[in-house]
Amino acid sequence: MAKPSQPARPSQGQGHLRIIAGEWRSRRLPVPAGDGLRPTPDRVRETLFNWLAPHIEGAHVLDAFTGSGALYLEALSRGAAEAVALDSNPAAIANLRDNLEVLRCPRGKVIQSDALRYLQGDVKQQFDLVFLDPPFHQDLLANTCSLLEDRGWLRDHAWIYTESEAAPSSLQMPGSWRLHREKKTGQVHYALWERG
Repeated sequence: MAKPSQPARPSQGQGHLRIIAGEWRSRRLPVPAGDGLRPTPDRVRETLFNWLAPHIEGAHVLDAFTGSGALYLEALSRGAAEAVALDSNPAAIANLRDNLEVLRCPRGKVIQSDALRYLQGDVKQQFDLVFLDPPFHQDLLANTCSLLEDRGWLRDHAWIYTESEAAPSSLQMPGSWRLHREKKTGQVHYALWERG
């Protein structure tokens, strides 16, 4: 005798992100649940990419704490020449690799690595644009910014985006970085810095 069919259960711990604009506009992609894997909200991403509009096309991008990959994928969708994503979470990295395969994007490179360890290594290339959205309350942002600047990872007029629990004016940023724009949403401060 056949067993009665059970209703399909929704997949546990699965979320989605939506690409806002560009080549993959309105595409929805899966994001695994987990600590720190919160996509940057659509409204914040829209504001950020409006700020960056003249600088995305052809840019070399680093997303040092990629998490869901929302910023990384948005930059590729909007015409970045290539982008490198770093994260120490194997689930996040596997999911991002799957999403790049679904999008058939050869311009993205995904590396499972702690950002600080990676940036302490040999400089493999320089970047025009860097996204920094580290886990909060772990003092990662200042150290990451110092490594980017001191070890030569940035091009002369690079742009650096930060998300932090503290106001941008209180952050210890390299002296050659100038605060270009800032906003606050809820408890999160986000800012765009220009090097040079």
